Amino acid sequence: MGKVTGFLEIDRRDRRYLPASDRIRNYREFTIPLSEEATRDQAARCMTCGIPYCHNGCPVNNQIPDWNDLVYRNDWLEASRNLHSTNNFPEFTGRICPAPCEASCTLNLIESPVTIKTIECAIVDRAFASGWVNPEPAATSTGRRVAIVGSGPAGLACAQQLARAGHEVHVFEKNLKPGGLLRYGIPDFKMEKHLIDRRVQQMQAEGVNFHGGVNVGVDLDPAQLVADFDAVVLAGGAEKPRDLPIPGRDLAGIHFAMDFLPQQNRRVSKEPFHTNLPILAGAKRVIVIGGGDTGSDCIGTSVRQGAVSILQLEIMPMPPEHEDKLLTWPEWPMKLRTSSSHEEGAKRDFGVLTKEFRGENGAVKQLVCARIDEKMQEIPGSSFAIDADLVLLAMGFVSPLHEGLLDRLGVAYDARGNVAADTANYKSSLDNVFACGDMRRGQSLVVWAIREGRQAAQAVDTFLMGSSLLPR
Repeated sequence: MGKVTGFLEIDRRDRRYLPASDRIRNYREFTIPLSEEATRDQAARCMTCGIPYCHNGCPVNNQIPDWNDLVYRNDWLEASRNLHSTNNFPEFTGRICPAPCEASCTLNLIESPVTIKTIECAIVDRAFASGWVNPEPAATSTGRRVAIVGSGPAGLACAQQLARAGHEVHVFEKNLKPGGLLRYGIPDFKMEKHLIDRRVQQMQAEGVNFHGGVNVGVDLDPAQLVADFDAVVLAGGAEKPRDLPIPGRDLAGIHFAMDFLPQQNRRVSKEPFHTNLPILAGAKRVIVIGGGDTGSDCIGTSVRQGAVSILQLEIMPMPPEHEDKLLTWPEWPMKLRTSSSHEEGAKRDFGVLTKEFRGENGAVKQLVCARIDEKMQEIPGSSFAIDADLVLLAMGFVSPLHEGLLDRLGVAYDARGNVAADTANYKSSLDNVFACGDMRRGQSLVVWAIREGRQAAQAVDTFLMGSSLLPR
């Protein structure tokens, strides 16, 4: 695919960022797209692999070599059609997906994979700019009604697929606007929210009905949904955060990341939020506990709010800068990853166990920590203290919230506390209730959520109609 000798003649080149000194003054996206010529050159690097492992590395199974070839040949319209045939929202994945496809690229064996994520984003942005992305309403109605609880990427993908199959789809979202963590968890400097609004408008034109500010299980009896709809899809995400139950946890100034990040997103969007406890990092010494993407988002947000200093703590040992390709490829490798937020002014420390929070006048002022060894055991005599005014817990998510919706429905849970449902039919323990996304599989990636939403839609369509033309 692409230019046969492209990978030999053309070096990898990716999108650049605005300088940190400029980008931290606002919450706008700061990625600088490649030119059309440069994007076509990068697409030309795609090899004629006998087995394109990028297909397997991508959870939605994007036909990556195919649309790389189309971009190289300047057929952007067909590239957009191909891309949208497997991915409902490439403008989301082209911005916030960690790109496991690139880790699986054959060229990654020499650490210069094809810039798949950048090309994907270029295709969909050009498609919108050219007016190629339009509503695709169903030609006929099936007369069947489906309720989807949750409007994150899994719920949105499921809703769009089912509406295009001719079903009457209603999406219930506890927040005022659709998007789930895409809107309220991902900072605007990584993905601006007008991108979600644009897709929601397309879906509304396709017949999807959105009901914002409705917390099913609190504002609405879930049994009523089961009675009123032919099928119900649970796509509410994994919202129960992992806590740190150590002495001093009740001190003021210690917050979950997902209490901190949504507040700022609402400020940027000028969406009202009702709280007597605004969480702000300005003029504070910030400690972020947890080394993943959520922790990185806390760093970038704290920088923009004017934190005095930021330190990110990770309990795991520092990973290697470079993986052993012969051991890891084409799987996703464990290696040191430095995000744009880290580059904006944060320090990191690895192999650190937080043992205690200490405070003054009821507010956190210090963390007592210790070093741990490779067996995750505390190293004797390694204790030390860190001053802090704000502590953000970004240690991942345990499971979906059981209180309200799930407990009132009475669905069965798996061993990890997720809604029990397999990937063959996505059906829960209740006959006409399905589950997909993080609520079913646990905390995961946006691209996995889209995959599960699409596959759940196919399963629901089959359940309602006896067969389905929707893709798996």
